[in-house]
Amino acid sequence: MNQSRRNMLKYGGLSLALIPVVAMAAKNDGMRSSMKYKDSPEGDKQCSTCVQFVAPNACKIFPGDNEISAKGYCVAWAKK
Repeated sequence: MNQSRRNMLKYGGLSLALIPVVAMAAKNDGMRSSMKYKDSPEGDKQCSTCVQFVAPNACKIFPGDNEISAKGYCVAWAKK
């Protein structure tokens, strides 16, 4: 097997492995938009005081998204 074929197989496999990651990111962007998520609090309402928040940086509303700010806010906020 020559080097270019090895590279094609290596990078092709890596590309296939990244497909679910990219798809999840696109899904969460849509969810963030529809839930009007923002990285800043809405008055005293913030993610860290929400029943959906999973410390340190996740949320039950946005599965697989580990970039939720504890000081963020969305319309699904519900007091703990």
